[in-house]
Amino acid sequence: MFHWQEVIGIVAGFLSLLGFLPYIFSIYQKKTRPNRVTWCIWTVVGFILCFSYYSSGAVNTIWVPVCSAIGHLIIAILGIKYGEGGWNRVDRWCLLTAGISLILWWRFSSPIVALVINICIDFLGALPTIRKSYHQPYTEDIFTWSLFLSAHTLNLFALKNWSLTFSIYPLYLFGSTLSIFLLLLRPRIYHQVKLYKRHIIIKINNSKKFLF
Repeated sequence: MFHWQEVIGIVAGFLSLLGFLPYIFSIYQKKTRPNRVTWCIWTVVGFILCFSYYSSGAVNTIWVPVCSAIGHLIIAILGIKYGEGGWNRVDRWCLLTAGISLILWWRFSSPIVALVINICIDFLGALPTIRKSYHQPYTEDIFTWSLFLSAHTLNLFALKNWSLTFSIYPLYLFGSTLSIFLLLLRPRIYHQVKLYKRHIIIKINNSKKFLF
């Protein structure tokens, strides 16, 4: 019989996988241009993280990493044709550092060491997309990232043990996804505030005309 935290972990994993569907649809519509480096690094590291995270004893929260790794692989393949970037200075630096980190991971046998190193690699892979979300927020699908954020938030409730070993990866996923989501949300909030201010100004001007 499943414990309620196990059920939450499975639901979070399903929600994470579901989040890739609108992203894939958005890519085919050419509304979203995934960064090739980000998704390639996330694919490689994603499967390594699944292994190291499972080896550390995590079970309830393993579904999100597994589903994410599968989704990353699909996006990385699509990114070859529909993506952008991959070889500017920042991207090359990310790839080089990721390669060095993988060698360091191979050197250590401790699951927690592998987990921490690969989280660092994963973050390096996220940097191009974080940078793109800041400079070109409309090239990412915000609905997809809202689903990812929901999945990673839900995954925190699947944690039975809040020790560093079990919590560091779910907390990292939540933090990195929240950062990207807020960067994508920022110009949309600014646009709505600008429209609201314009509406207020028009309303005030109309009131003055009525009074005089």
